[in-house]
Amino acid sequence: MKNLWAPWRMVYVESWSESPNGCFLCDAAGNPSREKLVLERNPHALAILNLYPYNPGHLLVAPVRHVDDFSLLGEEESVGLYRTLLKWIGQVKSRLKPDGLNVGVNIGVAGGAGLPQHLHIHVVPRWRGDTDFMPIVASTKVMPELLESTYQKLTQDS
Repeated sequence: MKNLWAPWRMVYVESWSESPNGCFLCDAAGNPSREKLVLERNPHALAILNLYPYNPGHLLVAPVRHVDDFSLLGEEESVGLYRTLLKWIGQVKSRLKPDGLNVGVNIGVAGGAGLPQHLHIHVVPRWRGDTDFMPIVASTKVMPELLESTYQKLTQDS
């Protein structure tokens, strides 16, 4: 496998240490803004576009509180998280019109979590034919849309 160098990504990785707990989700929850790609912040949950998406519209839904497992959430937090998840699944489906979705959670490093200390749920829109030769040949994913364009589609008034 060849390496595709992306030195600009280091700015993102280093920014974690500047936020509370070294956590970009806590930082976004504490200072929700368009610049941080925050779609919604309510008392119990945060919806944010993934800065390194698998597909356009790949977003994360996370509890506001810094916890690493569902078992640590209270009932109100669990309900708030689930309602926020359902809302943004609906937004993705109605505004981006994918052919399908992947919705999932990676818990712990061994479970594949890139940020194991803050629970988050991935919502990844999928379209027929959304993979091409680049992941196989160059281990590279081609993104057909800019994050700003996706943000506008998801947040514009209907």
